[in-house]
Amino acid sequence: MKNIYEFLKNLKDEKRLKECQLLIVNDDRQAQIASDIVSFLGFKPFVLADFRANFGDDLLSFSDELHEITKALGDFYSYKKQDKILISPIRTISFSLPKEKCFESFTINFADTLKIDELKSKLYNWGYYFVDIVTSEGEVSIRGDIIDICPLGSEAGFRISLFDDEVESIRKFDIEDQKSSKEEIETISINPAFLALDEKSFEEINEQVQTVSSDAFIKDIHSLGFWYLGDLGEYLSQNLSSFITQEALEELDEVYVFEEKRINKDKFLLTPQIYNSKNYQEINPANIKEFISFHKEKKITIISGTEAKVKGYDLDLNDKNIKYIFDNQIINLVSNEEVIISLNKEIKKRRKKKVKLVLDELQYNDFVVHEKHGIGQYKGIEPVTVMGAKRDFVIVQYQGEDKLLIPVENIDLIDRYVADGNSYAVVDKLGKGSFAKLKEKVKDRLFAIANDIIKLAAARELVNGIKINTDKKILEDFQKTAGFEYTKDQKRSIKEIFADLSSGRVMDRLLSGDVGFGKTEVAMNALLAVILDGYQTIFVCPTTLLATQHYHSIQKRLENFGIRVAKLDGKTTAKEKTSIKKGLENGDIKLVIGTHSLLDIKTSNLALVIIDEEHKFGVKQKEKLKQLREDVHIFSMSATPIPRTLNLALSKLKGMSSLLTPPSERLGVRTYVKEYSEKLIKEVILREKRRGGQLFYVHNNIASIEAKKADIEAIVPNIKIDIIHSQIKPDHAEKIIEAFENKEFDILLATSIVESGIHLPNANSIIIDGADRFGIADLHQLRGRVGRSNKEGYCYYVVEDKKQITPDAVKRLVALESNSYLGSGTALAHQDLEIRGGGNIIGEAQSGHIKQIGYGLYLKMLEDTLASLSGEDRVEKKSVDIKLAISAYISEEYISEDRVRLELYRRLSKASDIQKVYAIEEEMEDRFGKPDVVTKQFIELIIIKILALKLGIQTISSYEMNITFTKADDTKETIKSPSKDDDDIIATTLRYLRK
Repeated sequence: MKNIYEFLKNLKDEKRLKECQLLIVNDDRQAQIASDIVSFLGFKPFVLADFRANFGDDLLSFSDELHEITKALGDFYSYKKQDKILISPIRTISFSLPKEKCFESFTINFADTLKIDELKSKLYNWGYYFVDIVTSEGEVSIRGDIIDICPLGSEAGFRISLFDDEVESIRKFDIEDQKSSKEEIETISINPAFLALDEKSFEEINEQVQTVSSDAFIKDIHSLGFWYLGDLGEYLSQNLSSFITQEALEELDEVYVFEEKRINKDKFLLTPQIYNSKNYQEINPANIKEFISFHKEKKITIISGTEAKVKGYDLDLNDKNIKYIFDNQIINLVSNEEVIISLNKEIKKRRKKKVKLVLDELQYNDFVVHEKHGIGQYKGIEPVTVMGAKRDFVIVQYQGEDKLLIPVENIDLIDRYVADGNSYAVVDKLGKGSFAKLKEKVKDRLFAIANDIIKLAAARELVNGIKINTDKKILEDFQKTAGFEYTKDQKRSIKEIFADLSSGRVMDRLLSGDVGFGKTEVAMNALLAVILDGYQTIFVCPTTLLATQHYHSIQKRLENFGIRVAKLDGKTTAKEKTSIKKGLENGDIKLVIGTHSLLDIKTSNLALVIIDEEHKFGVKQKEKLKQLREDVHIFSMSATPIPRTLNLALSKLKGMSSLLTPPSERLGVRTYVKEYSEKLIKEVILREKRRGGQLFYVHNNIASIEAKKADIEAIVPNIKIDIIHSQIKPDHAEKIIEAFENKEFDILLATSIVESGIHLPNANSIIIDGADRFGIADLHQLRGRVGRSNKEGYCYYVVEDKKQITPDAVKRLVALESNSYLGSGTALAHQDLEIRGGGNIIGEAQSGHIKQIGYGLYLKMLEDTLASLSGEDRVEKKSVDIKLAISAYISEEYISEDRVRLELYRRLSKASDIQKVYAIEEEMEDRFGKPDVVTKQFIELIIIKILALKLGIQTISSYEMNITFTKADDTKETIKSPSKDDDDIIATTLRYLRK
């Protein structure tokens, strides 16, 4: 920082700052520092991303960086004033980058005339992906007279409505829920998603990409185009007046292997380098007010994001000797003449954390559960003509080729069949009463479970809890020493726990959140509050390894607060055990962390029991912990996401908190899809070894895992490998994991058993063999094993032969590689993630029952049982059979994509009131234009269904002009329509129901 500041300040003082058009730095951290300094000195910085690819790499996994580079260069060239500096990390600037002419943009204004074919062609050549639904930058969707587009760098999409070929309106829309704002805007600017290429240049690059030898899974302009710019590229360090920092020079010499075709090293080093600062020192004053008074003779500048922050440091905003700058820069320097202090804290650059991976909720051949008929196979939606009227039906196939046709307005009667991941569905026989009997059996079992849960909750309600004072300044100080900014979920969870602890009632709260999302930090706030009030806490973990991990991290965080932490597990010696147990009994030890050994201890004033990986403990073990003292507070943590339905059901009995946002310093995991080759395996292993790391190798077949070990040893001799899978005894498996954590071997060769496991920050590469045979959720989970520290993780999805795998598997893998399945909705199939251990949250493994009736129906039945036992009135779900001779369906002419129609059918069929239907209709009109006649009639059919359900009508049918309504008591009423036309039958039916 001091070198860059002094160098640029001297240039500014000499009025030569304009000479520095390009500043070359070491990495993205130094780029951020330089950007703050340039901005502070009154110039405009443009920062390129740190692009750490190697020439020829598949660029899908670097799409974020390329988007940032394209956006920053485009902005740099379009800013026409002289007071600008381009800042680039050394690796990025060493590549040939696109010339200025590649960054045109164009605007679309209200009332412009658009030629759709020309627009399509231009956007295609500019690198936009054409998709059904726009869900991320660089995508466009053209549906009749509606154009959705999301340019690079834009958080929102833009929806352009045309009247014929004239722009009628332009509005922003939310790419999460697809809803547009009511406010219209006058104009939007469209920049390239790749580069502003004409048709000829685009074709030339595309043809060249097809001919190169590359192991890219899909060869196109997005995966390889950047490497083959030819005359469209230039080395900016040779064309702009450039300067380089000392650190960047060292990086250049040490890391970069320059190839002749890439860059001439001598030419590159013509850049003048930045010297070492003689006058400035970097500072980090503990007491800012004191520091300022010590240097009060100097010129003092304070940088702060807000005025409130200045007041928080007890500084005087009216002090004439201090210059205040309200900005987000971070510069902390002192010289003989001046002091610059920033009150801002470093916020690590957040990678986009949105998971955009919902693959269609229901796919052809998926297993589904019908509430009455049981498990069948979904065979798509087909139009069927009944009595001269056309309607859409969902086809579900049962045993013996039997098929059930479900009208699309009742699609809510089926749900995707989901069990525990390893189960395979058994299709039921249609019309046989066995499914109803099975449901009764499961209901009886659920009744017993729900009864236990409610009894337990009621008993705890009657007990007065230990009241903890959570309003202490020391707790705020503790949060400040975390070394990172808490996520908003962490802040909310701590608030909820503190409210429980100080309420005087007994706390029973479950915190769910993925590994590495900061559950332990939340728990430490609770245990500190309890210990500061003079009470004891015990922290129970399922394994010795986890206990050791928590012991070290908690001890480190609490050492400044004078709290003694003890550890009690299978490894504790007899002598230590006696000493710890004595310390707990007489109250000397306030905090002990351990395993099942803690089930049999005695304490003097225990107030809090923390249970980690709660789903791995049995009911009896958890009960034993609660019996340590009847008024003890229980705080459980689980890395298994809790299904939303179960969350609602249990939240009446238990406090629920969840962490959904990852910490800001976590980097994304660089993901590649590759075809298997020994060369690739060798390269991946050796590269991770070179940076001192370890690897996971996932091979999901126990029978051939020993042979796979021999293969890897043959490819990379002298590598140490150990194997873990479900047939290895738990205590032995624990020893293997521990040895891996202690870096005693390099590669953990495992089945998918490692997908939810321990936090191993040194293992940052994972190879998944036969990736095409895994579901998307499993692949996503396995990828989550790496990149758990501040080191970048690498994930390789490896397939045997890319020509042999199914188109769906290709889609899945490329989706994960580029981190967003283009045009496919908004979040990774949560249901799949929620299955892991979800059944255990209730207290005992229910996999048998879940397998028989599917996860969704199981949870629904549990929820109903809990509600009825809690005395809640729950209305039995009714259905209505509509047999009106009208054509009503969402037409393919109106919405051509099957999955979008299916999603709308699902949402409309689940709508429980008319306002919801109108809201969906409004959204459809917004996204796809005005509905055509049959689509409008389908929406009216849904309204008929909702009104009929409220009136207890079971069947509505029509013949010619007669419309008959059958009620629950089998009484019938028939009315006449003016004609047998669709619109008359609908209007007459609605009039009757509304009356």
